[in-house]
Amino acid sequence: MSVVQLTEQPKTSEIYTAAALGALPFLRPKSSSVPSTVFELRGLRVDADNLAGYCRATGLRFGDTLPVTYPFTLVFPTVMKLMVSKGFPFAAIGSVHAENVIEQFRSISASEPLDIRVHAENLREHRKGLLVDVISEVSVGRELVWKQTSSFLSLQKTSLSGGPRETPPADEVPPPPTRTLRVDQKTISRYASVSGDRNPIHVSSLGAKAFGFPRTIAHGMWSAAAALQVIEGRIPEKVTYNVRFGKPIILPATVNLYAESVGAGWDISLKNPKKGYPHLTGTLR
Repeated sequence: MSVVQLTEQPKTSEIYTAAALGALPFLRPKSSSVPSTVFELRGLRVDADNLAGYCRATGLRFGDTLPVTYPFTLVFPTVMKLMVSKGFPFAAIGSVHAENVIEQFRSISASEPLDIRVHAENLREHRKGLLVDVISEVSVGRELVWKQTSSFLSLQKTSLSGGPRETPPADEVPPPPTRTLRVDQKTISRYASVSGDRNPIHVSSLGAKAFGFPRTIAHGMWSAAAALQVIEGRIPEKVTYNVRFGKPIILPATVNLYAESVGAGWDISLKNPKKGYPHLTGTLR
């Protein structure tokens, strides 16, 4: 692998320009592998105003300790830089964030200088297309404190496309939730600003319709963060947070939040309040 040392956070405005160009098929040669490049950025500092804005947008507490999902916003610009780089197997715009696994090895103070490292691996076929894992690591000095595996799906035909389909669960009237969450475009636009994730499907009605959505949709990682509201303060310092994203949350929306204690961890989910299908299912262990 070749290591590219960055001197500052990539600018998301420039990245989205590159992403838009990368979505044009005649400008993106096909690749059957992932780039060997590793991006590194050292000495990153948390911006207190950005952290406060993130907490307002997700309903999480603002304090010296970072929410377990917050480092996603710190690594996101570098993740996007990798996904628009030469040799990435598919376009960033239009790809689907299918699953996300966060491993937090200890709590992180907002005052600690952070080193980040991002690379891609494990390109594989899926019956809906191609999947690839983008690995993000956050360290303090030589100590790895946080790691994320984000699985992105490019919808296309593969050799598995004709395989058996999972039988979707029947719609059912959901039980009373732990809490209900209301989310609208104002909240998601605020999250887009503080997270840097300004994908058109989240912030533009025309952009959302271009990708087949009737209206804008909530970020999957907004959902992953907001789902922790009811158990914040009871999450172990060392924890693995695994989420799978289901049907998108079309804005504006009210969703049911469920949290169930399981041993030393939690099972959580966000579901449609009328039909009961999942928007997100997750475990903390």
